Amino acid sequence: MDVHIVPGVKAKDVAEAHRLDLLHQQEHGCNCMTYWIDEARESIFCLIDAPDKGAVAEMHSKAHGLIPNKIIEVNSSLVEAFLGRIYDPSDAPISNDGLKVFADPSFRILLVTKTTDPVLLKHQLGDEQADELLSTHTGIIRKNILQYGGREVEHEGSGFVVSFSSASKAVECALAIRKEMPDSMSAQIDLKIAVNAGEPVERSEHLFGETIQFAANMCRIAQDGKIALASAVKELIADDLFQKDRKYFLNLLPQDEHLLKLLFGKLEENWRDADFDLSDYCNATAMSGSQLYRKTVALTSLPPNSLLKDFRLHKAKELMRKRYYNIAQITFDSGFTSASYFTKCFKKKYGLLPMTYLELLH
Repeated sequence: MDVHIVPGVKAKDVAEAHRLDLLHQQEHGCNCMTYWIDEARESIFCLIDAPDKGAVAEMHSKAHGLIPNKIIEVNSSLVEAFLGRIYDPSDAPISNDGLKVFADPSFRILLVTKTTDPVLLKHQLGDEQADELLSTHTGIIRKNILQYGGREVEHEGSGFVVSFSSASKAVECALAIRKEMPDSMSAQIDLKIAVNAGEPVERSEHLFGETIQFAANMCRIAQDGKIALASAVKELIADDLFQKDRKYFLNLLPQDEHLLKLLFGKLEENWRDADFDLSDYCNATAMSGSQLYRKTVALTSLPPNSLLKDFRLHKAKELMRKRYYNIAQITFDSGFTSASYFTKCFKKKYGLLPMTYLELLH
């Protein structure tokens, strides 16, 4: 999938460019499956079955000269889950000159949920009670996804990613889930909900990668059962919807979002580096120690050193889920300098030793 940013782009111009791509696709071993165009945001996203990124760029260059701003590898089934199709809309009108013209934007509203890791939940509550809780939670979420017209993209056990084309439907779905889920259940599974919006190809190498990652980070700071709402989503929904259920929302302002991206962006860049400490964190964010402390606590409720440690522990757990590691390797790869200190921190945060977690996991 590629993205073209074209000021003043019109649907008919893209239809003509797509026709030219089709004329040249076989020369480059490509199959131009479909595209999405958003005239308001001046963006075009093309889905192409191609041998490599170079073939895509060369085909576009020869066909019409529009060089992609970025190209990423995607799974077509994932594209369909997010965007609802992988071929041209069947009902698109045909112009007088034989072009299939449509203006179908790829901008999506994503509802992201997070819960306690099922392995940890089963360790805390026992298999039977944990399975019952998770099954009830999953049923409530899937019922509301269906009711509000969402598309379930991903469910990895500790959360959902759901795609909507309507911001109002996404927020209504989040509210319905929050209201239907008993407070006691939400607390037991530590349910977090965030709603964000974005395009399929941005800076990340993953489809909707930045939108999902930021929603996950919003989940980290959501407290007291509130739904974290990105400012881009708030702008798209009717004010009466927001005002009526205001108590359920954590409404992020643009300056909050900038700080959240900065704090977690620098952690994402540096968590593997065992030498990255509080002083480096200050330098990376261009803040003094007191500024960083004040802003981090206000936004995340954690001081920066605790935020860094918790982030590394979370990443260590992700590494363990990907493949079987020994504790020394996990310690090194997650930025801890001592296996004993890593074990102590892991036990304090998650309530079990890392080796026990590995055994339960595998």
